[in-house]
This record gives sequence, structure tokens and C-alpha cells, in this order.
Amino acid sequence: MAELLDDGLRRGYAVPSFCIWNAETADTVLRVAQKHRAPVLLMTGPGELLLSYGALADTARALAARYDVPAALLLDHGNSMEAVEACLAAGFTSVMLDYSTKPFDENVAALQQVVALARPRGVTVEGEIGAVGRVDEVTGEGKGHTALTDPDEARAYVQATSVDCLAISFGNLHGNYTAPPKFDFGLLAKLRDAAGVPLVLHGGSGTPPDDLRRAIALGIAKVNIASELNRAFREVLVKRWNAGEKLWVPRALHEAMEAFAAIAEKWIHLTGAAGKA
Repeated sequence: MAELLDDGLRRGYAVPSFCIWNAETADTVLRVAQKHRAPVLLMTGPGELLLSYGALADTARALAARYDVPAALLLDHGNSMEAVEACLAAGFTSVMLDYSTKPFDENVAALQQVVALARPRGVTVEGEIGAVGRVDEVTGEGKGHTALTDPDEARAYVQATSVDCLAISFGNLHGNYTAPPKFDFGLLAKLRDAAGVPLVLHGGSGTPPDDLRRAIALGIAKVNIASELNRAFREVLVKRWNAGEKLWVPRALHEAMEAFAAIAEKWIHLTGAAGKA
């Protein structure tokens, strides 16, 4: 993953990172990437995993071998060292351990361990400082934690951990935005200068195109897309179910994957990744 993000920084685009959870979703992302000659990331985490980490890694490798576009497989928002170790054993090419809501020292110590395990294998490590919250926290529908990233902490974190890329919080949120996000671009510029590594935008879904382009120009090299993919997939299935017709599941899933593909195609273009493979 680090090689793809570095190329994005050099050439002024961001690598889209798409949430996948099975063979169909992984194959759809790769198929769309091939069509548009785009590097892509396949990401999955504890909230999406339907197969074992080993089975998903085997599936992703087999599918990727059928295409000739660069791709990486990422553990997204890993929540334990055990999950990281399982993904490393399975052959994931990048891992994230999200300890962003824990005390700074605990976050640093954990990511130091991850880097020590991953670096000899050539595996990219993503960390997070500050905490990217959720849209429903802001609207009062949930309880969680959101904290903007402090540039001095970002600098100290990268220096202490040697992570390859850094997820940051500058007004971005996970989930489906009910209003345009309010990005702090001044903070983003400071974070770019302080961190000195590719920066990651979590909560990419729903980001206005102009804001996205500005964020990429200020150091965002990876954009995570999950909520839009899930919503498009779900809407097709709900529509078919509510129509009262006899639901032939394979056909409904095929239609849902076409909706999924349209979102992937959209974001490959929005991030500027089309034609970069």
C-alpha cells in the first residue's frame, strides 16, 4: 500500500480504498479498476468480515491475479493485536490498528509493536491520531468519540512509531453525511507538514468533489469509501424485497453488485486515480 500512496502523492491523486467483504465485492472493485486503469485498495475490518482473514486473503489474491492493476489488501480499523497478527499470517499487504480513542502513549506503544511485526514482511502500517467519529455522534443519535488531530501529536506519533501513513481527523466523519462536512483545511496543511507521511481520509463517502480535490492537494493520499457502497447495495436489495415479487437471491445480488460498481467507478474518477495504473 505504501508504494501506491507514495505514487499518489507524487502524481497528485489519491488511491481509493473500497470496503469489501466477500469474493463478489472484491472482484467488482478489481473489475472496475481494470476498466479505468486505476490502482485500488481492498479493505475489510472487524465490522465487515464474513470470511476468516485467511479465506478472504486467499480469495483476494486469487482474484487479483486475474487482473493487471495494482491493488493492496488492508485490515481497516483493526481493533486488537490478535486481529493484526491474524492478517499478517494470512498475507494481508497492509494493516491498521486503530487505537485512536486510547491514551496517546498506549496508541504509540501498540503501533510500535505492529510496525515491528509488519516491517520485516514488507507490510504497510496505518495508524490514527486524533479520532474520526461518526455522523450520528454529531446529530446526537449515538455516543462516541471525535477529536481533531493535533499537529504536534501527529509529528510525535509518526516519529515514535514509524507508521507508513496516518489517518487524521480534520472535520471528516464516518457514515452518511446529512450536511456537507466542514473540513479544516488550515489544520490539514499543518498536519501534512507535521506528519511527513501520506495522510488518509476516513469517511470519504459524501465528500463534495471540490473539498476532496483540495484535500488531495494538501496531502490526502488515500480516501476510504464504505458507507456509499453499503447504501447502494442495500437499496437494491430493499427495493427488490419490498416489491413483493418472488426474490431470486442470485439475481438480486447481481443487481446490487452493479450498483456497488457504479459507486466504485464514481470514486475512482473523483480521487483522480483513473488512468494512473
